[in-house]
Amino acid sequence: MKAELCTCGQSHFWGFRLHGLFALDGTPRALQLSSPKTPEREVCLALLERCQRTGHVYVLGDKGYAGREFEKAAAELDATIIRPRRKDEPGDGPRLAPIRQRIESIFQTCKDLLTLERHGARTLDGLGTRIRTRFLALTAAIALNYRLARPPCALADYTA
Repeated sequence: MKAELCTCGQSHFWGFRLHGLFALDGTPRALQLSSPKTPEREVCLALLERCQRTGHVYVLGDKGYAGREFEKAAAELDATIIRPRRKDEPGDGPRLAPIRQRIESIFQTCKDLLTLERHGARTLDGLGTRIRTRFLALTAAIALNYRLARPPCALADYTA
């Protein structure tokens, strides 16, 4: 059975939060636009339910993804949550520093190259459309890089 490593995170756009579940190569697996009041753990579980996969998934998240009930709910969806240890928890947590740079680069790509912070939408439908088209373009660029045997996140050639 194949296991996949993904990252779950969020950014703020136009009074909303854009939550995403991404493969480590930057390919989006599931996206959801939600109210900033919606708890991130609920959104992560919704993304895991919608995400099509062939096996177990390991989800890298931040300290906000803590909680026994949340981890149990994720396990029922065939996922394991990996996050840094909080200060009030005993022991050592996993060492995520080597992968953290890759996670941050995914979100920086969303903000910078995909210009999501400068989307220019005037309606909620327009915002959804602009977000979807930008992530579709990102996915196409990553797929093309695989076909050309280039690094998956080498996106500079595709920007104007």
